Amino acid sequence: MSMPKGHKSTHGYATVTSIESGMDYRTIADTMTESGYKMNHATARNIFLRAMKKMATQIYDLYDLPSDEDDITRTAKHPRFQESLFEFLDEINS
Repeated sequence: MSMPKGHKSTHGYATVTSIESGMDYRTIADTMTESGYKMNHATARNIFLRAMKKMATQIYDLYDLPSDEDDITRTAKHPRFQESLFEFLDEINS
């Protein structure tokens, strides 16, 4: 029996590999494990999404937008939100 395909959002999947220097969750987990922090790909994804939720919460607060946990989670998982944060942080670092 094959694995289920999952749900594809309206705007596609958010993947960290779409960015030139990005890594997928499994590569992140392997790198962390080699560094002494035992981690699997699901944990890497959960940590990444937790960070995205913290940033989404701050943006909702900054603009006084009404939000609940579902709104913040949906925003944090949104591919365009993640890409825009990458571009913003990349611009700050350069």
